[in-house]
Amino acid sequence: MEIKKIAKIFTPPAPHMVGDGFRVHNFFPGGYHIDMNPFFLMDYGSKINFSARKNPRGVGMHPHRGFETVTIAYSGAVAHHDSAGNCGVIYPGDVQWMTAASGVLHKEYHETQYSLQGGPFQMVQLWVNLPAKDKMSKPKYQAIKHSEMAYIDLPNQAGKIELIAGNYQGVKANANTFSPIHVYHARLNKGGKAHFSFPENFNTGFMVIEGAIKVNGSEKADVNHFVYFENTGTAIEIEALDNSIVLVLSGEPINEPIAHYGPFLMNTEAEINQAIADYNQGKFGYLDE
Repeated sequence: MEIKKIAKIFTPPAPHMVGDGFRVHNFFPGGYHIDMNPFFLMDYGSKINFSARKNPRGVGMHPHRGFETVTIAYSGAVAHHDSAGNCGVIYPGDVQWMTAASGVLHKEYHETQYSLQGGPFQMVQLWVNLPAKDKMSKPKYQAIKHSEMAYIDLPNQAGKIELIAGNYQGVKANANTFSPIHVYHARLNKGGKAHFSFPENFNTGFMVIEGAIKVNGSEKADVNHFVYFENTGTAIEIEALDNSIVLVLSGEPINEPIAHYGPFLMNTEAEINQAIADYNQGKFGYLDE
């Protein structure tokens, strides 16, 4: 198999605050103009300590249409409510997969007990684009608990691969997706190796959440760095230089026009204007501020 070569290893862009609860590095589309379609956006909240407080920090009510938000917790705890009646809390290792599709209002904030105690906080949020035919489908919500994730133990006590979406070596993840994508965690012990194979045309990137890795036997990627691959070759090997956690992303591009405005991700400007009108007319439902 031909090696999938590294295009570039990116350092974390300067952080900014989303609301008062999420300090994030926007790797794409703002930080670096790379093509990770169907992953439209990745906000990475590197580890930070929040002080204790009674009123939870977070992001107030806001709308979404035309895509999915995938939130992964590594430290701390995130609570969620939306206008489709879904709510939940994700703790370290858990994933919240919200399909906004035709439109929801939602809010995200630090879980109450975590907020009262404070402490380390680390997370990732992805925006996953939807094919045009699915953009106006019914909103839904998938709560993926860490304890319920499919996984594969790697040989030689290297660690394990946890499956959030897609499949790995014949094992299928629990999440349902609208287009072919793979989202995994490689949780590797120091010296452990993992091997992956993705089609040449799949856009692929690895986010180093903890530790440091060597990729394809040569280049080193440190914690908080993003490894972006070329659309050539299929095979990738990583070796953990320390105990490491790597978020693995690979997906088949959705080759359709993109119109983006704020919290809306559609195919045409007319659809964006319709989303704004529908939001202003209260068609996204109701949610307390």
